[in-house]
Amino acid sequence: MKNKWIIYVLALAVFLIGTIEYIITGVIEMIAADLSVSTSDVGLLVTVFALAAAIIAPILIAFTINMDRKKLLLSTLSVFIASNGLMLLDLSYETLLWVRIIQGASGGMATVVAMAVSTRLVKKERRGNAIGIILMGLSSSLVLGVPLGTFLSEMFGWRVLFVFIGLISILPLLIIYKKVPAIKEEEKVTLRMQLSILKNPAILTALLITLLYIGGYSTLFTYITPFLQATSSLTMTEISGVLFLAGICSFVGSKVGGQLADAKGSKFTICLGLLLQGATLLLFALAGVNLMVLILVLMIFMLATWSISPAQQLYLVTLAPRNPDIALSVNTSFIQFGFALGSGLGGLVISRTSVLYLNWLGFGAVSIALLLALLLFRRMSSRTENPMVTVE
Repeated sequence: MKNKWIIYVLALAVFLIGTIEYIITGVIEMIAADLSVSTSDVGLLVTVFALAAAIIAPILIAFTINMDRKKLLLSTLSVFIASNGLMLLDLSYETLLWVRIIQGASGGMATVVAMAVSTRLVKKERRGNAIGIILMGLSSSLVLGVPLGTFLSEMFGWRVLFVFIGLISILPLLIIYKKVPAIKEEEKVTLRMQLSILKNPAILTALLITLLYIGGYSTLFTYITPFLQATSSLTMTEISGVLFLAGICSFVGSKVGGQLADAKGSKFTICLGLLLQGATLLLFALAGVNLMVLILVLMIFMLATWSISPAQQLYLVTLAPRNPDIALSVNTSFIQFGFALGSGLGGLVISRTSVLYLNWLGFGAVSIALLLALLLFRRMSSRTENPMVTVE
């Protein structure tokens, strides 16, 4: 695949952005103790990042849609790097919330633009593969970023991690500056054109599925460290190891999900992933029975969740063949809404009851997502059989 190594550089940038977003989950108790706030308050640092990526990023992308993609990617990455440098300062909790908003907006924009750029650097029939590589960069942040960050934070402190990741981000920034060509839309894209896809009921339903299954995942995984501490006697170092295994499963899930979508179809892959995700959330109720059962359930949970993403992206592209980049952008926004919804509701559950009830909330969200998927696919199949009914 032509320009494949550049796409891997873009995936590296997305990996670093994903690490900054998810790293809170591994050091949530450490940050809470350092800032003298509750665990649910620290969970809000995840929520505001996701909300900024979900709301501010797509609005800015909409208004910069006709701007050179290379310049926009360089600008957003630069802001992202600078925001990580601020973490070295002894900032208050309230100020950190604003820094996380900046990180979410700039990181969210950079992720979407990187995905769009990757599709421009390959032939049309290879776009799915390019998207898959970018998504693997995102899932890799769970494989290496979160567990490694959790481990290193014990030695150097959580603030240093943000600065270190910011410095590493300079590398893809420089390569993008040197190697990525200027990329502009051949035809001017208006805001009305971007919003038109939201008039499609099938696309709206697919986006709602994204919101719910990511929300169900984030409800538990945002607070996975306190959940593991409450259901086992694992040390922080051992939890880092468990998170590393979970990250490997997310990486494998992304790859297998893409391959399964090609072999069996996106609909089959989405339904299978949602079914397994819901089943494992139910099985988390048995987490305190046996440590090996807990780890096995967590591994399957990660595999299932991350196998859905490439299939979901591919399905949305088929629903909006004339505006695939816009569909991907909106779906990325709903992914971030899902993270915000899950982490926010999870924090509410913890503050009112116990971390042990998080899996039930996640199960409810994923169950609704599976029901919507079955209804959507059945309706779309009936439309396909009727050539007079158009998808878009």
